[in-house]
Amino acid sequence: MAYWNWGDANAPHVVVCAHGLTRQGRDFDVLAQALLQRSRHAIRIVCPDVAGRGQSDWLKDPEGYALPVYATAMLAMLARLHDEATISTLDWFGTSMGGLIGLAIAGTPDAPLPTPVRRLVLNDVGPVIGWEALQRIGSYLGQVGRFATVQEAADAMKAISAGFGPHTPEQWLALSQAMVREADGAFTLHYDPAIAIPFRAITREAAEQGQAALWTLYDGVKAATLLLRGAQSDVLSRETAFAMTQRGPRARLVEFEGVGHAPTLIAADQVDTVASFLLAEASP
Repeated sequence: MAYWNWGDANAPHVVVCAHGLTRQGRDFDVLAQALLQRSRHAIRIVCPDVAGRGQSDWLKDPEGYALPVYATAMLAMLARLHDEATISTLDWFGTSMGGLIGLAIAGTPDAPLPTPVRRLVLNDVGPVIGWEALQRIGSYLGQVGRFATVQEAADAMKAISAGFGPHTPEQWLALSQAMVREADGAFTLHYDPAIAIPFRAITREAAEQGQAALWTLYDGVKAATLLLRGAQSDVLSRETAFAMTQRGPRARLVEFEGVGHAPTLIAADQVDTVASFLLAEASP
């Protein structure tokens, strides 16, 4: 599993930024730089490429593309980081799938962490995920395409990513650069198409049954929690977001207008919200 490393490799304060289903760790370039510039103390930001994405290896068995395997891999990564330099403060930022991994990490009692998660940011995800959103994602998941140029690939990704909200052409191209790889003289999306196999096997009944387990994880979170929501999100409903403010860690909710699923943490107001939460010295 590859990961992108920002800041001081010996810093005791580590922030892990985990990406969404078809994304990769370079999504957090802007956020990582902002955290480094604003932090008053040494900080290390680690942005993994989850298995099957980005620079990480693909799994031989596609059934391994599932939350328990992802969480186990993250725990192994944290143990390695802790061996390299003691982690005394641990924060987690997770977009969509990365947020669910964060729930598994922070909400499991006695998880083998170097130190408990202090602050958790869940970006447009919660224990209940809209069935229509799952069907929408399933309609394009695994179709990695074949493109003549990076710009052509970027345009194709933009067509299915309207929920990201408005971005300049330069911002969108920056978001897209790490999303492609060269293959046989052309470009294709970076991820293993087989991640679609277990995803498409999810039934509506199975999704509803999984909600109870996710609520249990959420209720087990002890970290101070910030919940971000795109105001037009079809993944995280306003009802679920409100419920998350009333139970478990009682998340503080911030919504961003003009955005669906999911905020990309490039816009200044999104970056400010997260940086202020993660870098505040006092308890939020």
